[in-house]
Amino acid sequence: MQNVTDRTRNPFGMSPPCEAACSASHAAVLGYGDANADFHVVGDHPGVHGGGGTGVPFTGTAGAERLQSVLHEVGLLGAPYADEPTAENLFLSYLHACCPPDGATPDADAYARLEPFFDAEFRAINAHVILPVGERATDHVLAEFTAKANQVETDMPAIHGSEVRGRGYLVVPVRDPGEWDDTDADRLRARLEAILGSDYRQESDLGRFLPGSEPYRVR
Repeated sequence: MQNVTDRTRNPFGMSPPCEAACSASHAAVLGYGDANADFHVVGDHPGVHGGGGTGVPFTGTAGAERLQSVLHEVGLLGAPYADEPTAENLFLSYLHACCPPDGATPDADAYARLEPFFDAEFRAINAHVILPVGERATDHVLAEFTAKANQVETDMPAIHGSEVRGRGYLVVPVRDPGEWDDTDADRLRARLEAILGSDYRQESDLGRFLPGSEPYRVR
């Protein structure tokens, strides 16, 4: 099944209950990109990974520039950096799309309030490869979408650019790009190039159990 939409910004019309606007033009930093993407980059919130001024996740910070550059080099973004990037087979979103009031860190209740909006969008995209960025996003994705929550230590420098097989997903944890050392961009680039050159979709063909010769692929 494919999502039918020509919207790059907030393609599913999410409207989370934000306590404060991010800027005069953007109430929140909502999901952005290809609504039928195989690759989904998941960040924490705008105060960590940027976008309050643009309304686009992973923009407006030095870390965002580093991450976008790698995504461009592997063919998922159209330019090394843009405030409104052209995404190809890529979707970007945050666990907590609202900008925290006065720059504070969201508390547990705030994350819980926004989680249904993230989860609905995540499942609508239903990407094959998930790239959680930073410790909080990685903890959440491992806990919710893999069986590895208590088996993979979230030592981000150690697991950056690795592969964790989930329940129908391939998870590639990404260290916060604001903290990257000289090797982190190369490690992530190499991993994404290897994945893009492989059959990364975790699907089974059940067509053999049905009449006719058409394949029927499921996650």
